[in-house]
Amino acid sequence: MEVTDIMGTYLNPGNSGFERITKGKYVDKTGMIARINQTIGTTSNLTCISRPRRFGKSYAAQMLCAYYDRTCDSSSLFENYEISEDETYKKHLNQYDVIYLDMTGIIGAAEDDKIISFVIRNVTRELCEAYPDIKVQEAFFGTLANAVETIGNKFIVIIDEWDAPIREAKNEKAQREYLEFLRSLFKNSGVTSKIIAAAYMTGILPIKKDGSQSAISDFREFTMIKPRKFGRYVGFTEGEVKDLCEDNEIDFLTMKKWYDGYYFHDVGSVYNPNSVMHAIENEDFDSYWTETSAAESLLDYISMDFDGLGKTVTELIGGGSVSVSTLGFANDLTTFRNKDDVMTLLIHLGYLTYDEEEKTVRIPNEEIRMEFAKTIRSVKRDDVIRRLRESDQLIDDVVHLREEAAASQIEKIHAEESSLFYNNEQSLRSVIKRAFFSAYDNFILFEELPAGDGMADIAYLPKRDSGLPVILIELKWNQSAEGAISQIKARHYPKAFEDYGGEILLVGVNYQKDAPVGQRKHTCIIEKYEKA
Repeated sequence: MEVTDIMGTYLNPGNSGFERITKGKYVDKTGMIARINQTIGTTSNLTCISRPRRFGKSYAAQMLCAYYDRTCDSSSLFENYEISEDETYKKHLNQYDVIYLDMTGIIGAAEDDKIISFVIRNVTRELCEAYPDIKVQEAFFGTLANAVETIGNKFIVIIDEWDAPIREAKNEKAQREYLEFLRSLFKNSGVTSKIIAAAYMTGILPIKKDGSQSAISDFREFTMIKPRKFGRYVGFTEGEVKDLCEDNEIDFLTMKKWYDGYYFHDVGSVYNPNSVMHAIENEDFDSYWTETSAAESLLDYISMDFDGLGKTVTELIGGGSVSVSTLGFANDLTTFRNKDDVMTLLIHLGYLTYDEEEKTVRIPNEEIRMEFAKTIRSVKRDDVIRRLRESDQLIDDVVHLREEAAASQIEKIHAEESSLFYNNEQSLRSVIKRAFFSAYDNFILFEELPAGDGMADIAYLPKRDSGLPVILIELKWNQSAEGAISQIKARHYPKAFEDYGGEILLVGVNYQKDAPVGQRKHTCIIEKYEKA
């Protein structure tokens, strides 16, 4: 039989994509390959990993293409990376025909309702060019079966942005046909295993549900909610970011403040790779979380008319955590029953991070908090508008030393948050952050910040060119606001911020929990710091 080692677009795309990636500041994620190798020849050979945009999905797909594609020799690309030390490395290196489908690109090239015919036509064409002796069948699965029988070589199937048709297709018919195509390709693990050595899909969303079940049930899924053994391959780990900062002489603590915040069990802190690399390349910490698709508009989701959603979003912007149930989410961008479904989608999009043990979500870092703070002002909900107005007024009251007004607003937030029972200064801190939630437009929040001879409870540091003062807040419980101010001065907290150039305001807040009922009030003292 004549065999031609032709690199194609959809069949055996070669290793040039990964070669280009490794010429930059590549962080070694080749350990993922060993995980996929372990599934080959097993009933667990279908893997789907969902992660937010700009978390390295396409890098991983290009890496797998380079490793498995039989039409190229990739040994020089991998010899210095983690996978080269694994016992499965040589066994599977460049041993398979790879079917590679970049669904975002395919949607752009095909008409909306002809995605599947486009895929079948082009993969079949490249198969026939590479293996002229194979017999084409009417059913695509049959053509693949004939190819394996003829050439004696199984396929590795790699689908990048698998969910793009679910997110972007303009009609439900096209979505249903796409899901049916995937079912036909992976419908029976026993038959499929004779044709497909392994399949790897990656996208933003988990696999679409039909009712309560996955529409492609044989895939093992690893999501932002349950990343399991693939957790370290989703984003950058803290150790990887420390190494990057050291190699490029970048301040790690500032990097952590801006881009840390995701957390996976057995992995620890996880960072957004795209943002970290942009900060290094630009030598500037900023929000690189730019919008790439109207389908992922944060405003669309946080504006939805579900009870409690507006309040929940303001709590999140204020630095709080809120409980969420992720079980009912349908894994698409249109089916929402309540605010929990909205919150679950925002986890998968990367706008929120999920604590699996506590079953809570929060905004992960400063970069994404900026996106929320910017977006919330466009939400046309009465409850959100009221909270924004009150928070803006509180900040103005503090800046202009209106102590009683500031204490009154903090008191109001505490009264509204009936779930927040004061037991210590930490619970008081939660109320303060919620009351000041709109500060994120012009300030960066730091908690327990090393300053002077101690740790400042809360510091709002103004962003460049805002013209606003540094606001240092010390919290007391069953003591006095005067005592809080005295502590700020005695421990020299303001010394750490004198280089900011502008004013520094000292704010002491106390809650007298042990006072008689009706007298349990917040008190507030605000002073301008007199620089030496």
